[in-house]
Amino acid sequence: MFAIIKTGGKQIKVSSGDEIYIEKVSVEEGKEVIFNEVLMIDSNVGNPFIKGAVVIGTVIKQSKEKKLCVVRYHPKKNVNKVYGHRQPFTKVKIETISASGVKTTKVSEPKEISTTTKTITNANAAKTTTVAKTTTVAKTTTAAKKPVAKKIEE
Repeated sequence: MFAIIKTGGKQIKVSSGDEIYIEKVSVEEGKEVIFNEVLMIDSNVGNPFIKGAVVIGTVIKQSKEKKLCVVRYHPKKNVNKVYGHRQPFTKVKIETISASGVKTTKVSEPKEISTTTKTITNANAAKTTTVAKTTTVAKTTTAAKKPVAKKIEE
């Protein structure tokens, strides 16, 4: 079983157990990465992607490629400039290819704590009031400066 996935602006043909080099993905080594943009699985072609299909891989290595030397040369101008570039990449081992997708569990967020209320009772009637503290900040203003008059020398 093979699949064609889209990642880093490229389309890559993968099968289970392959080790591929892709553009840098911000996932730590040893963690798994999920590719949702699956263009094709065997003879099933998506339009543009197959709904629910995923490819799961494990990040093996985060590194940079060998240095690519770029030479800038202008003839008859005595301009020779050499500089280099190292492109970061991620090495991924493909674990599974699934046409039906993967069930993911959503982590629940902590709930907000409600504000406390105080009850004040009178002899006539019971009243429930919410007491909230308000803070005020004194504004400080600076005096506006007058523009300086320019002296004209004659």
